[in-house]
Amino acid sequence: MSVESIIAEIEQLNVLDLVQLTKQLQERWGVSAAPIATGQAGGPAVGQEAPAAATVEEQTEFDAILSEVGPNKINVIKVVRELTGLGLKEAKAVVDEAPKPIKEAVSKEEAQKIADKMAEVGAKVTIK
Repeated sequence: MSVESIIAEIEQLNVLDLVQLTKQLQERWGVSAAPIATGQAGGPAVGQEAPAAATVEEQTEFDAILSEVGPNKINVIKVVRELTGLGLKEAKAVVDEAPKPIKEAVSKEEAQKIADKMAEVGAKVTIK
């Protein structure tokens, strides 16, 4: 059976049969047909339920990336050591290789604290 013949068979179904087919396929394969925003006005077709609102997953983990060192390189190295627990050599490498992540996969609050602390010594941090 070819894909074209399957499509031809589906095109002959009425709306209620299409809804039933969709539900059965979703149950059988354990998937969900998420609504796609098309920008078209209008409600659901007769016999169909209104689609559920699509949920947008909120970002929970952020990276604090040292983007600019500024004029006080030694103070920046000290703060990087304080924030990360790295040794002097490793902290210096982070500062020398900027832009470089200071901490990855942290909360938004922690990333903001890192950015504020680095700003105090003249460095700039980007939160992604």
